Amino acid sequence: MPSPNLDQITTTTLRNRTGKLADNVLKNNALLKKLSSKGKVKLVSGGRSIVQELEYAESATFRRYSGYELLNIAASDVFTAADFNYAQAVVAVTISGLEMLQNSGKEAIIDLLDARIGNAERTLMNNISTDCYSDGTADSGKQIGGLQSLVADLPTSGTVGGIDRATWPFWQNQYYRGVTDGGAAVSASNITKYMNLLYLRCSRGVDRPDLIIADNNYFNFYWQSLQAIQRLEDPTSGSAGFLKLKYLDADVCFDGGYQGTSGGSPANHMYMLNSNYIHFRPHRDRNMVPLDSDRYATNQDAMVKLIGFAGNMTISNAFVQGVLVA
Repeated sequence: MPSPNLDQITTTTLRNRTGKLADNVLKNNALLKKLSSKGKVKLVSGGRSIVQELEYAESATFRRYSGYELLNIAASDVFTAADFNYAQAVVAVTISGLEMLQNSGKEAIIDLLDARIGNAERTLMNNISTDCYSDGTADSGKQIGGLQSLVADLPTSGTVGGIDRATWPFWQNQYYRGVTDGGAAVSASNITKYMNLLYLRCSRGVDRPDLIIADNNYFNFYWQSLQAIQRLEDPTSGSAGFLKLKYLDADVCFDGGYQGTSGGSPANHMYMLNSNYIHFRPHRDRNMVPLDSDRYATNQDAMVKLIGFAGNMTISNAFVQGVLVA
């Protein structure tokens, strides 16, 4: 007979593994790993949307003066907030009634669960990692708004976090186009020149890019350009486990994905990121956790357990982020 405690075993197994799953999602992605190391992975406690505070202007009260001249003490509006919707995702662990019978006994059930849960975890982990590079349009806009949304190829239009980029130039990221701006498509012979120009656009005093994410093509171009001086770092240092090079004091990471030929990053893209202003914001009650303990299929002989996620990526300063495209 099937184990009468199957529901309890499944739920307990899922709950014991969800903390590790959330941690593995961060480790599976070079961008998320960097954000985690900088304390930019912050849980959301609730609310209608994910509110990201941002500073969009300097104070208007600055004034040079002499002696008894009046000073400007008027209130100065320098802060606002961007609103990001919750993106939700789920993966199911299912066991049919027949499988329960075939795997009777506690040990057999745990072996079956381990295989099913492991697959579900990898599925959720890989898809969330890939979505971090997305434009947020998949499944009718239900996807995480990743780098293609936050650091857009053409940031002079569109709305991000409820703010219209055409209206507010401070909310536009930097970009450099090889053909249009540099006169030739990105290649091993010119990629360093283009990176230099984009880097200067993204720098503001001590604020400068500290992470550069490249797809297969652009990472290989940059690697070829450095081959003679071999600036490859030990892949076990810094962004542990990720193949990376150096550009000034920024890490240049192969995007870390392994789906398809270009991983999660879009083909022919290199992102220059200031990780101080990019955030991963999962909801504290939906951070890769089982949704409930007693869900059964209503019209099938099967038990279903769901592992869920809700949250999004946010940005608090777009002006110091940049992207290099063809």
